Amino acid sequence: MKTVLITGSSNGFGYLSTLTLARKGYNVWATMRDVNGKNKAKKEELEHIATEEHIAITVAELDVTSEKSTNDLLKKIHSEEQNGLDVLINNAGVMYVGITEAYSLEQAQEQFDTNFFGVIRTSKAFLPLLKKSSDGLIINISSLAGRLVFPYFGIYCASKFALEAYSEALSYELRPLGVDVSIIEPGPYPSGLLYSGPKEDDNHTLETYGEMASVPKTMLQNFDQFYKSDASPNPQEIPNAVLKLIEIQQGKRPIRKAVGIDYNTNELNNRTNSIQESLIKDALQMEHLL
Repeated sequence: MKTVLITGSSNGFGYLSTLTLARKGYNVWATMRDVNGKNKAKKEELEHIATEEHIAITVAELDVTSEKSTNDLLKKIHSEEQNGLDVLINNAGVMYVGITEAYSLEQAQEQFDTNFFGVIRTSKAFLPLLKKSSDGLIINISSLAGRLVFPYFGIYCASKFALEAYSEALSYELRPLGVDVSIIEPGPYPSGLLYSGPKEDDNHTLETYGEMASVPKTMLQNFDQFYKSDASPNPQEIPNAVLKLIEIQQGKRPIRKAVGIDYNTNELNNRTNSIQESLIKDALQMEHLL
């Protein structure tokens, strides 16, 4: 039975992936912040489901912005999992939506601390375990906003573009060591992410935009209406894509896959992946010649 660690399991894709994988027979570590406070009810809910359905779910504390929290969890898994760890799913994220110029440098750093540096923290912490697995795998939940840029999502897009670059580089470098890295790029889904970030800090800059300053709020309201309509996509599609990736043979997994309404992102991926793979082959051949 493979052991899977999922970050950000208190809601959205992380919560659904926890249940989907556990019900398929995986041993799941569902991690989230503040398990004895804000997310205590969610922790107890997952534990109740696990008991009722006789599935393997361990809920554990993890704040991906904290080195100490990450290392504490690593120690816990070392002590409790004799067979180590096979799959790391970096799902925890936050979304800042607003006038890009009006976000402070501190806010931009906070956005990156979760969406980008958080992935680096967990990857560096758990890769020694994944390298020992016979089928190590990292799945990073990115976004279409990691390939396409949308107005008023500038800080969020930047964090996801950084995540995509880091993930792709890891995928090439870890492949010879028996660890796959794949990226899932969700389209718009009612996952709870939309209102997860704070408002802009710089009110003086906001004033210079006049009526435009209210456009991001209107955009969010339009998304809300779409999510309440019959046309809204089912967020279960993301856990299904996660499961499919895990079950693909090692070395055959795609680097990235857009899921849902993709705005032709999969076509973009197909074009750029073939170019990137060609460049990697050339680089490896040059290294061999040296």
